[in-house]
Amino acid sequence: MQPSTTLIYDGSFNGFLTTVFVAFDEKINVADIQRNGPGQSGLFSETETIFTHVEKAKRVWNGIRNKSHNAISQVYFAFLSETEGVENLLYDYIQKLMRTKNGKYLDYSDSTVLHIAQLARKVGREKHRMEAFVRFQLTQDGIYFSNIEPDFDVLPLISKHFRDRYADQQWLIYDVKRKYGIYYNLDHVEMVSLNLKDIHYNRTRKSEVFVDAEYDYQALWNDYFKSTGIKSRINPKLHTQHVPKRYWKYLSEKKEAV
Repeated sequence: MQPSTTLIYDGSFNGFLTTVFVAFDEKINVADIQRNGPGQSGLFSETETIFTHVEKAKRVWNGIRNKSHNAISQVYFAFLSETEGVENLLYDYIQKLMRTKNGKYLDYSDSTVLHIAQLARKVGREKHRMEAFVRFQLTQDGIYFSNIEPDFDVLPLISKHFRDRYADQQWLIYDVKRKYGIYYNLDHVEMVSLNLKDIHYNRTRKSEVFVDAEYDYQALWNDYFKSTGIKSRINPKLHTQHVPKRYWKYLSEKKEAV
């Protein structure tokens, strides 16, 4: 019997797809798929480090997409959930997908298929929330800057929305939880790392990082937000459901509420 192997990859989506390719190509008896890091363990199995190979990753991507366009988005969104053990769930999901004649008819009574669909749906909801809740502030350098702290790693999913919507402005959206951001330089979007000393919330306290006029705009927006509210129609429970409190510290119209 072939010994089981724990596959170690670099944590990237291309790295994961490369791992799937190697596992299929070499017919590896996969015990586990883990990101390279201090928490990895192959105590009861052999370990093998997989190096990212873009062409191999593309072959897996195309293979999944040819089975089902819906499946490829499910795989990508679920991967970005960062759920512990998601790689193994996805590997099982991809195996089942490849065994079907038509990927559109995956069995949702299967616990793996259902779990991946649920994860993808959660990430999709977070994507739409971030597209709605980003509040830019103009820096002294002429760059529109925003902090976000999403539950899932959705920066790769929201870049197109902001590139299309703010094509004539330089902007940077920074994920304070994962310590990286996406920067648009009027030509293309690239991933960046920053060494932030302060996390810039939309508070009343001014920062030298931003232009003075930015706080005047925020005050106007905050006053408008308060003046348009009809107290008799306020439904705090429904409002919190659509705008969870964990996002309030990044919303300029909520700076007096946090």
